[in-house]
Amino acid sequence: MLQEYLKLNKNILIAFAASITISAVIAQILSDQADYLNTTYTTIADYAIYFSVFSGMFYLDNRKKYLLKSGKTDTKRLKHDLKKLITSLGIGEVVYTIVRWVLQYYLLVLNYDPYLASIMSQGLSTIVYMIVVNLSVKITRLYKDEH
Repeated sequence: MLQEYLKLNKNILIAFAASITISAVIAQILSDQADYLNTTYTTIADYAIYFSVFSGMFYLDNRKKYLLKSGKTDTKRLKHDLKKLITSLGIGEVVYTIVRWVLQYYLLVLNYDPYLASIMSQGLSTIVYMIVVNLSVKITRLYKDEH
């Protein structure tokens, strides 16, 4: 069970590392845009990168977990776990989006460099996201002890 939490958190952190880096570059490239546009475009890029990386890594870590001895996929178990995962990530994403957008916009209004505003807002939002997702995973019992 602990190993599952560690894999999930590893995937989240690696996906965020990729999205933080690329989002900072995009924020700087779009520095001539209005603050609310810069923030919105950067957040959209953040999501596209994050979910691409996270999905790929999550798949690689779990592709054998749902295989039956026959070689077929245990679709019932997969669907059940995906519902719990999507619920947990969804709750975290709502909180993350609000914190990230408001914080980046605020930092831009304070005249922080766009790349720095992006990095700071995403870093702090990631901490909040990790807390919310881990609590949600625990509440939904995604990784309940199956033995």
